[in-house]
Amino acid sequence: MKLMNAKQIWYKLTHWEQWHYNAKYVLLAPVWLLYSIRARSFYFFTPANPTLTFGGFEGGPKKEIYDHLPVEAYPKSIYIDPTWAFEKVVAATSESGLVFPIAVKPNVGMMGLLFRKIDTAAELTIYHQMVGVEYILQELVLYPIEVSVFYYRLPGIQKGNITGFVKKEALDVIGDGISTLQTLLQQFKNRPGFKIEEWETKHKATLQQVIPQGELFKLSWVANLSRGARLVSLEAEKNEALLQVFDRLSHAAKHFYYGRYDIKCASVEELKKGRNFSILEFNGAGAEPHHVYGNGNNLWQACKIIVQHWHVLFTIAKCNNAKGIKYRTLREGLSFTTKANRHFKKLRQLDAQIPVFH
Repeated sequence: MKLMNAKQIWYKLTHWEQWHYNAKYVLLAPVWLLYSIRARSFYFFTPANPTLTFGGFEGGPKKEIYDHLPVEAYPKSIYIDPTWAFEKVVAATSESGLVFPIAVKPNVGMMGLLFRKIDTAAELTIYHQMVGVEYILQELVLYPIEVSVFYYRLPGIQKGNITGFVKKEALDVIGDGISTLQTLLQQFKNRPGFKIEEWETKHKATLQQVIPQGELFKLSWVANLSRGARLVSLEAEKNEALLQVFDRLSHAAKHFYYGRYDIKCASVEELKKGRNFSILEFNGAGAEPHHVYGNGNNLWQACKIIVQHWHVLFTIAKCNNAKGIKYRTLREGLSFTTKANRHFKKLRQLDAQIPVFH
């Protein structure tokens, strides 16, 4: 592990976006505790999205999210048991109509761990043999733009609110015909969430390859903030047409009241018209409002935005609790968190072992 010099230390201290998740949120722990006391439950957020495990906090299956969305709103998907013989995987893929290239990812996942683009049956064989957890075979969405939309709606109210709208730019490099991939990676070294050692490991097979002039090399198909993606504010693009799209989605899902939609679309204008888009994920009670990063906020402004969202989360959960949706108990919460943490630890280990295919 490399030690940071004084310049690097100062950069870290003055760029709060690069702080560890826990370091950023420990400042707000008293606020979370206050809401827990008011609800008489540390898991005050769990009734917020009643049809999702723990309200859509980290650790729930993606299948239950897709099952509540309109089928045309998300990519065609099938769910694969890692114990299946590969012949059964091939048969299920053929029956579903999925064709290469396809996307694969864990049914219970986070931060883009184990997401891979698969181009051939040989690559899928390797993934299936190594993955060891239930995973999703999914249509690879090729729309050019990825966005995050943070939306909430109070129970019983027809119209919701969009608090955040950002564009997500995944990690890509453009070759100059001279530099190796390893050299080109250096341009991201100070980007929040980017760990150069991780990407050197993932792309070790092509690390010394010179990328041709003008060629786009995708480091990742996942525009995930924690993996180095860049966020660009689309605040000025928020309007009534966009809100109507997500009001319709919220009512179609029936009980998705609070969370962040991660979406690929043909364009922002097409998304506003409710067409040519596909929902990659819906992150519920555990969703971070990405616009704290994409709008040039300082640490104080970011904390204020997060607290405002927690207040909304508390209010929605309290409304649903009054209708009979119970808060999860401390014992249930500790059991769920322990299992989720164990699962995510396994995903990190597997993610470092399973190759990125090119």
